[in-house]
Amino acid sequence: MKQGLFLVVSAPSGAGKSSICQKLLRLCPKLDFSVSYTSRLPRPGEINGRDYHFVSRENFRTRVKRGEFVEWVENFGHLYGTSRKIMEKYQQRGRDLLLDVEPRGAKKIKKLFKEAVFVFVLPPTRADLMKRLKKRGHENKDAIKARLSQAESELKEISWYDYIIFNRDLDEAVQQLRAVYIAEKCRKEHLAAEIKKFMKK
Repeated sequence: MKQGLFLVVSAPSGAGKSSICQKLLRLCPKLDFSVSYTSRLPRPGEINGRDYHFVSRENFRTRVKRGEFVEWVENFGHLYGTSRKIMEKYQQRGRDLLLDVEPRGAKKIKKLFKEAVFVFVLPPTRADLMKRLKKRGHENKDAIKARLSQAESELKEISWYDYIIFNRDLDEAVQQLRAVYIAEKCRKEHLAAEIKKFMKK
């Protein structure tokens, strides 16, 4: 069976990861997006089932007990998790999946899916990152301080990622992520079944 690819993208808050992922999905129709579960309320414009699966905190905890998540974390008082069923379904069908996951969750995925590809997105400079976080007008000072602290912690995780993309220009960053996806699709490990079929007399 053709082997699918899991492309896992992480970044500190404010690095532009979501914008990059959205543009990549439009460029790569064979790449689907893994919609995470969360206990937080939808923000303006967000749609249940497209941006997240919005569930109550109690419902989320029940799913954790059932082992429904490959990974889950608590971020700023809200719970986020990646569906085990969805990942296994894509793996069985040989389909490609893009996952937007923070480093703690990405590390758990790496232990279970060693063939997955991990990309970390960074803003141009640390000063840019701090500036972007401080500009978040809808958050109070304590929330911004917490995000700054978490960003510093997440930056220490980049050493184990496969690729690093600096988001100096959005379109360029999207093309770089697309290049990673295309290159990884051509790796012989991902084409093992097709190569075997080709070589068969």
